[in-house]
Amino acid sequence: MKKAIIGKKLGMTQIFGEDGTVTPVTVIEAGPCAVVQTKTNDVDGYNSVQLSFGDVKLKNVNKPIMGHYEKYSAEPKRILREFQLDELPESGSVVNVDIFEEGDIVDVSGTSKGKGFQGVIKRHGQRRGPMTHGSKYHRRPGSMGASAYPARVPKGKKLPGHMGHERVTVQNLEVVGVEPEDNVLLIKGSVPGTRGSFLEIRSAAKHPES
Repeated sequence: MKKAIIGKKLGMTQIFGEDGTVTPVTVIEAGPCAVVQTKTNDVDGYNSVQLSFGDVKLKNVNKPIMGHYEKYSAEPKRILREFQLDELPESGSVVNVDIFEEGDIVDVSGTSKGKGFQGVIKRHGQRRGPMTHGSKYHRRPGSMGASAYPARVPKGKKLPGHMGHERVTVQNLEVVGVEPEDNVLLIKGSVPGTRGSFLEIRSAAKHPES
């Protein structure tokens, strides 16, 4: 069964197994998420649910989003996301972190850390040129291509530019702990984003058991 929830990244730590093994985990505050709207195949052509999460000041909610919340008699929240699920919860209900269990495999989506303007070595992992013997090619981009034809830089050329701050999904991460009393989810490994950034946690799309 597909499951999904919205969370906030709190940071990383490590947990110890009974045999002494150390597992790095990301701590996520997941839910509670209010169900704002449910879409059905009969009415909308597909099954999905809209979840909201995070406190927000009313002055920071624009009129279209406020009207959407008012239409479904829901309290405005900071984040509103839609997930396609097989089984839909009822509108007005609440989705909590206890929908997940230890051992579940999930995909986590978020906005990666912004790195600003970076060169090709850091941005694309290219190698540098010689640093001595009169070389003037160190950390700059390599050949730009042919001169006569097509007489331009081809699209997609790996060049310096803005790095990071883009949507990233990390797939097939394991849930190693669930703490419903604190709305905390422990996921093995790292996930995108900085501390305090919002994440979407859903059942793994490519896992054979999902």
